[in-house]
Amino acid sequence: MEKTMLGLVKEKREPGAVLKELPVPVIHDDEVLVRIKASSICGTDVHIYNWDAWAAQTVVTPNVFGHEFAGIVEDIGAHVTNVNIGDHISAEGHIVCGYCKHCRTGHAHVCLNTRSFGITVPGCFATYAVVKASNVIHNEPDMPFEIACLQDPLGNAVQTVLAGDIVGKSVVVIGSGLIGLMSIAVAKACGAGKVIAADINSYRLGMAHKMGADIVINSASEKLSTAIYEHTKGEGAEIVLEMTGNPGAIQEGFQAAAKAARISLLGIPTEKVALDMGQIIFKGIRVEGITGRRMYDTWYQMKGLLARGTLQLDSLITHTFTLDRYKEAFELMQSGNCGKIIFVHEPVKNNSKEHYSESCPSPIV
Repeated sequence: MEKTMLGLVKEKREPGAVLKELPVPVIHDDEVLVRIKASSICGTDVHIYNWDAWAAQTVVTPNVFGHEFAGIVEDIGAHVTNVNIGDHISAEGHIVCGYCKHCRTGHAHVCLNTRSFGITVPGCFATYAVVKASNVIHNEPDMPFEIACLQDPLGNAVQTVLAGDIVGKSVVVIGSGLIGLMSIAVAKACGAGKVIAADINSYRLGMAHKMGADIVINSASEKLSTAIYEHTKGEGAEIVLEMTGNPGAIQEGFQAAAKAARISLLGIPTEKVALDMGQIIFKGIRVEGITGRRMYDTWYQMKGLLARGTLQLDSLITHTFTLDRYKEAFELMQSGNCGKIIFVHEPVKNNSKEHYSESCPSPIV
């Protein structure tokens, strides 16, 4: 096995990143070493790359970042019994203590002592990564790595959609980013009624339609709450899934919610949001805060959806790059004119001009 590897490192507490040679990490007795085969860029990674206020408060540096991956187990610790060398795996990114009250009462996803893969501990934008054996999620060997690495964000979508009853209900997804697009597909697969997608990016709205949205609203050109009432016969949306964190979008979501609606909030605001509490109280709205995935209920739910074949994610992937082209990948992600961007972890040299990159056609809007 190699002694060194390439890793994409958030080296300084400022915008950008650097691809550099690093020692292959050493595993402890309860850990496994994974050769990464594919990883994907998350909105969180963009926050880290851009170095916004959230990243400055949260991220440990220097650190390999990235947390959505699929790979093959290369080595296992002395005490590991649930994983074998050669297994195809992904992993839950929340590394929890197991002994706090939340962990012991079925709420480990909000563990008081959580460490986060690719945020506060080294992540997966590298040749190899280390994960706790207890966090390993086994993948079928015939599942493409490019699909398998999407399970982490898919779990966010599944938890957001299934935080309450969904069958037959009108659903609005505010924000057609990557998890928003997944949420559209999950809602349709789980029996939602009319699904409405909203965004200000026409490319993403085109993708929302491809993922199953019945109606798309460009909230840059029409007032979102007014449009939602028009498309729900004046009742408002029974389920509001807020994915943007934008204060105005959040406020419009509460305005557009029907009486007795459920609002699930996944988007992370970068500033304080003023809410009309009367909207919540007098409409009888139930508000759900969503963080990550429930451990491990959500993983079993999404595994079941993928196994049934009712949930297809292939069309979500629009571009692939090797790690040496990370600057182009992040620039494309920032533009919003893409779906999911995948890093294919083929051997590359730092600053090499040789690469593999593929772009899928843009959806017609």
